[in-house]
Amino acid sequence: MTGPDKGGLAAWWFTRLAVWRAGGRAVRITPKRPRDLSRLDGLIIGGGADVDPTLYGETDDEPLESLKTQERSLHRWLLSLLLFPLIYLARRLLSTMANPPGGDPDRDALESALIREALQRSLPVLGICRGAQLLNVVAGGTLHRDLDDVYVEAPQLTTVWPAKRIQIEPDSRLARLLGCTGCRVNSLHSHAVNALAPGMRVVAREPNGVVQAIEHCELPFAIGVQWHPEYLPQRRDQQALFRELVRQAREHPAVR
Repeated sequence: MTGPDKGGLAAWWFTRLAVWRAGGRAVRITPKRPRDLSRLDGLIIGGGADVDPTLYGETDDEPLESLKTQERSLHRWLLSLLLFPLIYLARRLLSTMANPPGGDPDRDALESALIREALQRSLPVLGICRGAQLLNVVAGGTLHRDLDDVYVEAPQLTTVWPAKRIQIEPDSRLARLLGCTGCRVNSLHSHAVNALAPGMRVVAREPNGVVQAIEHCELPFAIGVQWHPEYLPQRRDQQALFRELVRQAREHPAVR
């Protein structure tokens, strides 16, 4: 899993836990602590600082679409209620300086190279928040740098609580993994996918049309999600992302 040199510890520990629960072992990669991807079996690009806008151009907003959602069960809601203050506190204590105001060009360069190599080798890739955005940029897409105009009628949510409704394409790998076509997720982002990269498809949106997930059209597992599944350990559907990542890593020809 990639991350910044300073900060990002909450995301690292929660992601490490999710990978361990899925049967894998996570190692941390930062600009000052790079690792040779040839010795790894999969790649997680974590969240954090905004992607350098010089890596992509801007285009007009995509058309907005109307979406539907499904309700959460009561027991999951109660578990979320208990976990929310713990996750919030962990992020406050461990995430200092994770989002430097000037971006993180060293991290951009490291992760871009890792993504290119992972896609070339067909390694399983999971992009989380910033990671989903960079996955799209590296593959040739662009980002929305300012979503204020999109969130006029309904303000943008910023919360680790699964409060944002999204709709998932029923024929997507993501829908099969999560076992649903509509759910609620958390929201900690300020940018989002704009022009889609060649070879990628949009597989989830929120009600105003903002892209919430993308996946590669041909590779077995190259998925980017705009939310943070690592902060939803109580949700089986979100843990399924890490289980599939580990399964794909284990079954990759290079590993076998």
